[in-house]
Amino acid sequence: MDGRRVLCALTGRPGCGKTTAVLRIASALLEKGVRVRGMYTEEIRERGRRVGFAVKRIGGGGGILAHVSPRSGPRHGKYVVNLDDLESIGVSAILEGIERADVVVVDEIGPMELLSARFREAVEKLLRSEKHAVLTVHYKSRDPLVLAVKRAAGRDLVVLTPENRDEVPEKIVRRIMDVVGRRSG
Repeated sequence: MDGRRVLCALTGRPGCGKTTAVLRIASALLEKGVRVRGMYTEEIRERGRRVGFAVKRIGGGGGILAHVSPRSGPRHGKYVVNLDDLESIGVSAILEGIERADVVVVDEIGPMELLSARFREAVEKLLRSEKHAVLTVHYKSRDPLVLAVKRAAGRDLVVLTPENRDEVPEKIVRRIMDVVGRRSG
């Protein structure tokens, strides 16, 4: 690396397309030969109703982040958070990315994920590292870690909206490719 670290953070209202944008970024970078690791979350729906969230690894594998079904673990609203899957899948994917990837993705740094001390530690380690990163942060959170991510992103903190959500992934991919220096051939 040449010292020009790219750390982009996406935020925005629920449903604005943060996860979709992050997955488009990861996919485009992988197609260009960039090593991307990390984790993302997505809704679990049953009969059209959201009943929970999955935690998934970039590159495959996943589990349950939170669900409405009674399970042991901390509660966030109507959901019970599954710290075991968050840590064994999400946290391990972040730490693996810090060790082996060119770019680390973390979607999302939000209230459920922040219930895990190990998740917090992994994100703090990522912020201290020189790794390129693309993160999403909860829009309204005033949590110190969310604020630290927003500060670290600086001018690369993007509020995603329906108007800009299609162009933002392309801009971030170009920015990372300019620094990483690989081009598809």
